[in-house]
Amino acid sequence: MYRSGRFVAEQLSSLAPEAVQPNGADLTLGAVLEQREAGHLGVDGKRVGERATVEPDEAGVYRLSAGAYVVRYGEGLAIPEGHVGFVLPRSSLLRNSCTLDTAVWDAGYEGRGEGLLRVGHGISLERGARIAQLVLAEADHEGTYDGSYQGENL
Repeated sequence: MYRSGRFVAEQLSSLAPEAVQPNGADLTLGAVLEQREAGHLGVDGKRVGERATVEPDEAGVYRLSAGAYVVRYGEGLAIPEGHVGFVLPRSSLLRNSCTLDTAVWDAGYEGRGEGLLRVGHGISLERGARIAQLVLAEADHEGTYDGSYQGENL
């Protein structure tokens, strides 16, 4: 069963009242990065390729051309035991030829997560704009997240 937006909001570090939705809570744009070199996923480890921070203009607006970007959410969060988290793009992104890809967020994960923003046509995004929605579902699990991204970006 999916949890209410109010429950989800309680798992976030800070949240504006308008970000609480019936079935989840909105995440804002905290930063935009561009990957500059190849990463590596192997059987014995992984390495994230070097990234460069994209700077917004003087008004705090990112003007992004078509391409792929890593976005960092503005809110820190903690996925509670007995739950699994999913982050989905807000429909306004989709209506503007953009999408957001994310992975499953396991029970016990704490951090300021990231997602892959695919821009199909140029777009301007303000820092702090609501770009995604976190939903939590009740889930059985064995153990909790203890991977290398624990506590990231906090």
